[in-house]
Amino acid sequence: MKKKKGKTFRFQKFLFVFALFLIMVSPLMIVFEKSTLSEVNYEVEKIKKEISKQQKENESLEMKINELASLENIQKVIQKEGLVYNNDNIKNIE
Repeated sequence: MKKKKGKTFRFQKFLFVFALFLIMVSPLMIVFEKSTLSEVNYEVEKIKKEISKQQKENESLEMKINELASLENIQKVIQKEGLVYNNDNIKNIE
């Protein structure tokens, strides 16, 4: 029976050391987790700004495309190049 008490004492000592280890490591893990979360949030905000910038640029380019593709602009280019619009040359296919 003395051996059983010795094993129990060692097991209790192990549990105590393990619990102490967890208590000491937990704050470090929490700080590490918060740091990682903060870094990820920073990257997310950075990417959101890049997306917003790209969307504004896309809108600007779309407006420029619409401006260049307008009928008035096309007619100016046609006249500048010396071309003539002839309705008789247009054929409709049904």
